[in-house]
Amino acid sequence: MVLTLFSSAYEYLEQSLQQATISILKQGPIPRHVGFVLDGNRRFARAHGATSTRFGHYEGFRQLEKVLETCMQLGVEAVTVYAFSIENFKRSKEEVDYLMQLFREAFSELCEKNDVVKEYGIAVRFLGNISLLPPDVAEIALRTEERTRHNTKRIFNICCPYTSRDEISTAMRNSVKKVEQGQMRIRDINEHVIEQNLFTAKSPPLDILVRTSGEIRLSDFLLWQSSKDCHIQFVKCYWPQFSLWRFLPVLLEYQMNYGDMMANRSEDHVPSPRRRRSGSDSSSSSDTLVGDDDINLLESLAIEESRQCS
Repeated sequence: MVLTLFSSAYEYLEQSLQQATISILKQGPIPRHVGFVLDGNRRFARAHGATSTRFGHYEGFRQLEKVLETCMQLGVEAVTVYAFSIENFKRSKEEVDYLMQLFREAFSELCEKNDVVKEYGIAVRFLGNISLLPPDVAEIALRTEERTRHNTKRIFNICCPYTSRDEISTAMRNSVKKVEQGQMRIRDINEHVIEQNLFTAKSPPLDILVRTSGEIRLSDFLLWQSSKDCHIQFVKCYWPQFSLWRFLPVLLEYQMNYGDMMANRSEDHVPSPRRRRSGSDSSSSSDTLVGDDDINLLESLAIEESRQCS
């Protein structure tokens, strides 16, 4: 009884602290599009003494739901996750089969009963070579897209199965096809045309790319999108351990470098970002970033939470 009360009180305090932290962060510029490489599930399982990687993958999917909700609460417009690489088909049959079963369950849940998708009006999109998936998994993915396509407030891109090389080569083929169909001239194919044919063409430009597990590589994920003034961070925790507190230092650094990033980014590719204004006069030109006191407070919270997690 005492433990139950203590647990409930702890959860309430943690949720209250998270909401307060999110409110402070929203006083500064919020990224419109965030990408995640969900790395470290297998090592997380081994670190917890599991004899199979299934435990890590399951915990990773549960954590994805929480991180997606956190991003929605922050006001992020689009979230893109690297759920499964085309190269992952080379893993053991047992692991691939289990991941496909997880996809069946997770995709069906997104389609039918995910409260976050409904609450925030999220359109779920699957980016990649869907034809490589088992037919029933591909059917669930397409059904999920169809049932959420009328949602227009937010975007959740699931890259599965995906590689950036496949995305860029597909964009090139589609561009050439338009030439063959007489829709454009071959000399008109340029960087802008390729971007319009990428899988992420309907999403805002990528602002932040996070890879967990401490590995310093992008593993063929969003290579084109991350090449232009994107804030890339490699976080030293496994994906199932990633939370608002691990995300907090990334967001703070993004906010502190926001002005330089936007100055370097071509206005042809980026709509005007949403920023909170000071005072009640919406015509004021003085945009407010998070203040030094707020940054110090949030950094202290992040450090303390990281100590508790480690």
